[in-house]
Amino acid sequence: MWLRVSCNLAFDIETPTPFILMLRPRSGAEQWIERDEFKTYPNLPIIEFTDDYGNLCQRLVAPLGRFTLFTSSDVRTSEFVDVNFDAPFVEIQNLPNDVLCYLLPSRYCESDRFNDLANTITADQPVGYKQVFAIEEWLRTNISYIPGSSDFPISATEVNYKRSGVCRDLSHLGIALCRSLSIPARMVVGYLHKLHPMDMHAWFEAYVGGRWYTFDATQTGQKGGYVAVGYGLDAADVALFNQFGPVAHSLEQRVTVKQIKI
Repeated sequence: MWLRVSCNLAFDIETPTPFILMLRPRSGAEQWIERDEFKTYPNLPIIEFTDDYGNLCQRLVAPLGRFTLFTSSDVRTSEFVDVNFDAPFVEIQNLPNDVLCYLLPSRYCESDRFNDLANTITADQPVGYKQVFAIEEWLRTNISYIPGSSDFPISATEVNYKRSGVCRDLSHLGIALCRSLSIPARMVVGYLHKLHPMDMHAWFEAYVGGRWYTFDATQTGQKGGYVAVGYGLDAADVALFNQFGPVAHSLEQRVTVKQIKI
């Protein structure tokens, strides 16, 4: 399916403010970018770089006054996420070097605290994909997904205690549970077709059977329509924007995703 995704951001800038942005999706194994548009008003010099996780990032200094950003992309992506219940666990010594970092505890995913819970959830499952699927099902059943209930990231430990959270929070707990079983897992942020209410979305991927698979406890079935913008260890690595210095007041964030052709 072909999707047109867009994000419009507006800020009130009180003093010239440096930003690091992560707003442009890139082509990869699961998606192809046919058209890409990135605009600022006023028009500014922008420096783009690729971070340690392969994400496209933009640097700029926003001027005093109202500052707006607009990005839009036409993306080919799958109508359904790939599923492979037979995908096996990959032994640590056989993992690619760039996957190893996704085994470790991180700021919001304290995987060293979840071994007992992860083993309980997956006790009857063969190692590999079915373990992650069991974790996804457990999250869907035991952690309430409440859009808009949190404005800032909380850790997997806090999510498990609260038993509720936004998409980002459920992903943190899913990642921590996977890593506690020595299954690499990473956070993904981006767009999702027919998400309600519409906003930027977060989910997680697990590395089994020699590749990454998508898991999202906030949705049901194997529907696709995902467009990844950023990957990282947790939410600290995939912020749409980071600003430095005095707080720039956010005036608007409008996200749209529409299908443009099959």
